Amino acid sequence: MKQIAIIGAGGLTGQEFIRLLVNHDGLELVHITSDKLAGKTLSEAFPGLLSKTNLTFQTHSAEIPPEALVVLAVPNQAALDMVPELLQKGHRVLDLSGAYRLHDEEQFTKYYSLQHTSFFLMEQVVFGMPELFRKDLQGARFVSNPGCYATSVILPLYLLGELREELKAKVVVDSKSGVSGAGGRTEDAGFSFNGVYENFRAYKILKHQHYPEMLEYSRVGMQREFLGLVFTPHLLPLYRGILSTFVLQFARDITGSDLQKIRQRCDAEPFVRFYDTPEEIRLDHVQNTNFLDLSLRVEGDTMVIVSALDNLQKGAAGQALQNINLMLGMEETKGLKFT
Repeated sequence: MKQIAIIGAGGLTGQEFIRLLVNHDGLELVHITSDKLAGKTLSEAFPGLLSKTNLTFQTHSAEIPPEALVVLAVPNQAALDMVPELLQKGHRVLDLSGAYRLHDEEQFTKYYSLQHTSFFLMEQVVFGMPELFRKDLQGARFVSNPGCYATSVILPLYLLGELREELKAKVVVDSKSGVSGAGGRTEDAGFSFNGVYENFRAYKILKHQHYPEMLEYSRVGMQREFLGLVFTPHLLPLYRGILSTFVLQFARDITGSDLQKIRQRCDAEPFVRFYDTPEEIRLDHVQNTNFLDLSLRVEGDTMVIVSALDNLQKGAAGQALQNINLMLGMEETKGLKFT
């Protein structure tokens, strides 16, 4: 059994990861922290959370078992502070924050409003999207998990393959998220029940922190320059799930052969499901699963893609478990097949 420690286990993603570990027979949760919940057992803090263990929450400063792979479910600044020491001590690290996703330090400062204190570690980190970096993730010691919005955008674009080379304009993406994806640890009144009930709105227009992440990784595997995208997030009055709609313009008409290649790429991935029509893509099909569902429709040189995922699973904890399986030499789908 491989040991797992979760720093920040009291948050939404930490709880989701604990829930997933129930179905994984190769990982043992040995350490959980939360400064707010320190001293409480897991069952005391979350009576409805099914777990194999009833560990007691420690503070973030408590000693971590030396053999444990550390999952960081903490804010960006905390991750910046913790990662260098954890790596120096020999821990494998999977970071769920945005602290180590961007290779452009100026973009990081602009979109996260933080000064990066250990940018040299970007030479070591692997971006944790298995469909793009599966080989690099195998045996990796330091992985940065993608953002939820970013996953809903980068992965469908990547699955277009060489067709991306023939884009003739920026990709326009309209994304809608439940409050667990949009609010996270920085909830304000706008993300509360009163703020979302019978309400719908856009937010962080042209300044969302996942936007530069989308720009960096949407060009992976491309030969020509990626023309960019326009991304607009919206807040839905529900708890979990992200649905994204893309509008793409190409330099030529899309053919049946193009569509067949896209479908083949989707079918080759264990957690991607391709549907016949975009109207079939629904949040209730992906909630509490690790799947990204997508479909598309074309008319001449125009394509519309619709994708959906659960922001707490494929957008966070589920994708993290995929990555950990690869880091530790296990079957990528282990502990996730039930979904």
